[in-house]
Amino acid sequence: MKLLTSVALCALALSAVSSAAADSAGKSVQQALAAAPLAELPTKAAELVKTANVKDRGFVTVDVVEASLAISANAAPAIVAAIAKAVPDMASIAAGKAAELQPKRAAEIARAAASAIPSKAAKITATVCRAAPTDYRNVAVATAQAAPANGAEILRAVASVFPDLKPSIDSALSANQTTAPAVASVLDSTKRATIDNSGAIASPAGAPAVRGPAVAPPYVPASISGPIVTPSTSGTVPRGGRNYATP
Repeated sequence: MKLLTSVALCALALSAVSSAAADSAGKSVQQALAAAPLAELPTKAAELVKTANVKDRGFVTVDVVEASLAISANAAPAIVAAIAKAVPDMASIAAGKAAELQPKRAAEIARAAASAIPSKAAKITATVCRAAPTDYRNVAVATAQAAPANGAEILRAVASVFPDLKPSIDSALSANQTTAPAVASVLDSTKRATIDNSGAIASPAGAPAVRGPAVAPPYVPASISGPIVTPSTSGTVPRGGRNYATP
């Protein structure tokens, strides 16, 4: 029993130390960025990521992006591009975190990252699409513009995030084996079903789907031999029918 208690206490102590270390690291990142001139913020952000221990770079990248955008929200593309150039393996993480914080600028952020390191365009696309799924089309088109030779890889990255698009994308890719497919054209012809603010499901073509059966005529007779009563007629009701003209 005493041994178990000791182990538990040690685990708690280690957890506390780890948490304190993480908090300390986060504060040091914030302090370092705050001390840098605003014009040098992207360069400083990239430097902090590059000098971090390899095993910690992912966490440091997230901290750096969060702290940088807290200082200058408008600098997101420049910060992501600087990190991507300095440490290519962190390009997708930096772009994904920035897009998560600023989803309305997801495409712009993705383009900046892909322009800095085109070979990572597909991975950047997938990460940013997960961070801002409603803007996946613009994100993919933006990265394709930055890395036009990687169109097929970018489309496959989109399909990996949205399995419902995979059949259509695979079909488009198989039909364009000799040329790079136009990302915008492929995605525009394979729109995903989405849910609008009213809760109605939109069809892949963008037209709102019918949420229930169409409204029936005012009166449907039980037998086709009987007269049809409409709201404009008298209150006479045929056998088995209902007159909607009366309460």
